[in-house]
Amino acid sequence: MPQSDHFSFGPQVCGALTPDAGAGREWLVTDGLGGYACGTVSGLRTRRHHSLLTVTDHSGTRHTALASLDLTVTLPSGAKVALHTHEWESGAVVPGGHRYLETFTLDRGLPRWRWRIGDVVIERELALRHGHASLAVTYRVVSAPGPVGLAAAAMCTWRDADGTRHAGDPPPGATPAAGGVIVADAYRLAGPGWQPAGIWHHGVRTRTDGATEDLWLAGTFFARVAPGEAMDVSAWAGDLADPPPPPPVVIAAERERAHRLVSAAKAEGYGETLALAADRFVIRAPDGPDVIAGYPWHGSRLSDTMTAYEGLFLDTGRAEEGRELLIARTRTAGDEAGAPDAPLWLVHAVDRHVTRTGDSDLAAELAAPLGRLLRQRLNGSGPLAVDPADGLLRTAAGKPVDLNALWVNALAAMGDLLTDGGYDDGEPRARHARARTSFLAAFPAPEGWLHDLVEGPAATYPLGAGAHHDDPSLRPGQLLAWSLPHAPMRGRDDAPVRTAGEALLTPLGLRTLAENEYGYQPRQDGGRDGTVRPWLIGPYADACAATGRSAEGLLTGLEAHLAEWGVGSVSESADGEPPHRASGCPFFAASVAEVLRVRRGLA
Repeated sequence: MPQSDHFSFGPQVCGALTPDAGAGREWLVTDGLGGYACGTVSGLRTRRHHSLLTVTDHSGTRHTALASLDLTVTLPSGAKVALHTHEWESGAVVPGGHRYLETFTLDRGLPRWRWRIGDVVIERELALRHGHASLAVTYRVVSAPGPVGLAAAAMCTWRDADGTRHAGDPPPGATPAAGGVIVADAYRLAGPGWQPAGIWHHGVRTRTDGATEDLWLAGTFFARVAPGEAMDVSAWAGDLADPPPPPPVVIAAERERAHRLVSAAKAEGYGETLALAADRFVIRAPDGPDVIAGYPWHGSRLSDTMTAYEGLFLDTGRAEEGRELLIARTRTAGDEAGAPDAPLWLVHAVDRHVTRTGDSDLAAELAAPLGRLLRQRLNGSGPLAVDPADGLLRTAAGKPVDLNALWVNALAAMGDLLTDGGYDDGEPRARHARARTSFLAAFPAPEGWLHDLVEGPAATYPLGAGAHHDDPSLRPGQLLAWSLPHAPMRGRDDAPVRTAGEALLTPLGLRTLAENEYGYQPRQDGGRDGTVRPWLIGPYADACAATGRSAEGLLTGLEAHLAEWGVGSVSESADGEPPHRASGCPFFAASVAEVLRVRRGLA
């Protein structure tokens, strides 16, 4: 298990192209703008999203630019050894540079590979320059009996990060530039000994998503490098006439930035890893701070942002940045479609910020806009509406327990925000009291836990005309009725929390459906009912705290998981049954945030 922000894997992991070894463990670095570099420990690209430079434009659209830099070393003897790895449409893995990997290390969030060919040892280290779409790569000859030749072939494309490109399409195009080339008029490469090419390599396969694409060899950088010296390569978008600092300077700056992040979070042990993982999701968008829900394919989503808010900002020493985000998202939330629960999570996030920081000025600024937002979203014309009969929220499918727990919590939070801001809090207090009473009457199920849904439409179920359906399926959404600060079940029967723990808890979080329920499907590729959601460890831990249950050892499996898939991070989901194979995004904001928050609470 990690004890700090350092992970290292040896040749048995790096050199095996299996899901539980080098091809199944992924790394990620980000540029703070929504762009990234990511790949596998082994160096094999297993997703079409894997690249050394993916950039984000002002609209939030991501473009894959530099797919890989394929390294070949010429030994002092004159022999050439390829240290890169590709899988082809035929299934062949050629060349097999992963076989020479001695170690992969993630050190303070930055990846480093070390290859050994007899007495020749080569290292590659890379970073993205924070706040810039800019890649810095250093190849270092650690040891050798004499100078060696290093050739880094630039395998390029320019496409939507979720797509593919093929040789039948026009080539990206190249314009000569000092020390290298400008590709597709979109990004520039620079380094020593540039040798242009312009050749398609056909049928590169990425096994995880089953995609096949063609990559364009723009050219190769080459240098003879003595032991102890290095070859540097840069790639960047944006102002192509403005070269970035040399790669060693960028890498050193990113290490220093990692140190500042850990210090600001006051993190220790594997909390350092979580603090750095949290930073990957926080970006600076054109209109201010924002959050990427998950890498490498999710974008910004209000519900995920606010679910993750407390862990990403308040538990990492970024309250001022978070405050700016809350103000901006409150102003724009009415224009966003988003998930139905997004405004309720936004109210929760503002309430937690004000409670933890004492920022009554923020309460005064946002209480009224939040009230208007809730009225706008709950006016009956959208997916949510307030049932005048009982004051609870209803959807087309009925009244879900999680939404109504969030609703009861939001009404009480609105009352507190109005009070802190010096406004009249009478209306939300009265609505909270009514909704809470209705919740306590509607949701307890004869099975001993809470219904997941009440008053489902008759047409959905063969119960006869005019009948309503109450769904008693054992799911984790009910935990919000204990875990939220103003949860309706606080101080009530705690047996459902115990039952949920017994039926849903796994080493990586909670299943979305109990194993003995109809429709249980534990694998992500078979359905979502039954898969594990690591972020739910947060509501479960809070529900345990609210009912006096022990949470000792709750994070042990998730701590170990930091080295299992998205190295140094927490996945979006996992199989419901052992060995709980990870799935979804390898790097997921809400999962990281909730583990970080729970860990701080248990410290």
